[in-house]
Amino acid sequence: MKQLIIIGIICLAVAGVYFYIQKNVGDIRPALLPSKKLPSIPPPVQQTAKMGQQIDIPLKLSGDYKIGIFAKDLGQARDLVLSPDGTMLVSDPEGGRVIAMPDKNNDGVADENIILLEGLRRPHGIAFFKSWLYVAEEDMVVRYQFDEVNLKVKKDRLLFALPRGGQHFTRSITFDKNGKMFVSLGSTCDVCFEKHPWIAAVIISDFDGKAPEIFAKGLRNAVFLTTNPQTQEIWTTEMGRDFLGDNAPPDEINILKKSANYGWPVCYGNKVYDQSFAQETPTYCEGTVAPVYTIAAHSAPLGLKFVSSKLFSKWNGDLLVAYHGSWNRSTPIGYKVVRLDVEDGVVKSEEDFVTGFLDGSQAYGRPVDMEFDKSGYLYISDDKRGEVYIVSP
Repeated sequence: MKQLIIIGIICLAVAGVYFYIQKNVGDIRPALLPSKKLPSIPPPVQQTAKMGQQIDIPLKLSGDYKIGIFAKDLGQARDLVLSPDGTMLVSDPEGGRVIAMPDKNNDGVADENIILLEGLRRPHGIAFFKSWLYVAEEDMVVRYQFDEVNLKVKKDRLLFALPRGGQHFTRSITFDKNGKMFVSLGSTCDVCFEKHPWIAAVIISDFDGKAPEIFAKGLRNAVFLTTNPQTQEIWTTEMGRDFLGDNAPPDEINILKKSANYGWPVCYGNKVYDQSFAQETPTYCEGTVAPVYTIAAHSAPLGLKFVSSKLFSKWNGDLLVAYHGSWNRSTPIGYKVVRLDVEDGVVKSEEDFVTGFLDGSQAYGRPVDMEFDKSGYLYISDDKRGEVYIVSP
């Protein structure tokens, strides 16, 4: 009994000492396992694809891509260009306007249409270089200061005048990385000898518009031109003449060379002599440059854009071309966007990318130009519907 009493007294004493130390010193219990801080797991990124608004015409795309409407009510929506900080712009020649389409919440739908310029004479080509906005009207090229924050422009100066158009009034602009500016001018007629040497040609100047001169000639209607980002060569679409039947002459894509002659009005296609015009001898065509690629007659190729996009990475380096569509062919043709497989400056093949603008003889829309944004999404203008579409995975 005495032993039990002694053991009890010892236990009470030990417990008292323990609670005293815990209260006045701290917890002295040894940790059985070291504490381990688990790495924080970030929540999954919810990246909503830019789908745009639902489209109401039966467009079809190859591959795993979808298309929606980015902006509406744009008049004759033609040339697209992305500003240095990522605002999409479009020209409206018929309305005499240049329009900005900001998408500040990045949802794939323009927040509003902001008219940057109006009252112009058929503005078509728009381009940026060193944060300047360049606009090619039918009869002049003008440079503007561009306020990206407030989306406003202020005229800097007239760079140079251009001869008036006639049948083909559009003028387009592109730059190479060194600041050389290239401006295309369509012909005044279907097939004729022009009085002004700049007509049916591409001219070149520096970015200040100094000393413009002919770069390449013999181009009936090189409506759009673009710079190959890999080689800095200038590529252009070219519409062949009319009234030679459904299947002649072919439309073209050309790589421009300095001082080169591409044949019009005497030759077409691969140095073919135009016997119905017959204003020179057939040997004239031997000194002209053949196209890098020929397209089915009357397809009316317009905008062309080299692919450089993480969303279209399998196509990087290839060329997208908008076929505006025929107006004088017994069976309509064109009305689509195609992809050309390009390797070392050679077009290996062609495949349809966006179709459905045409259903039989019913044309729902007419694609014009293409541009990528900084995230890699593709934009396509449609001058029949006055809309810009957005293409996303």
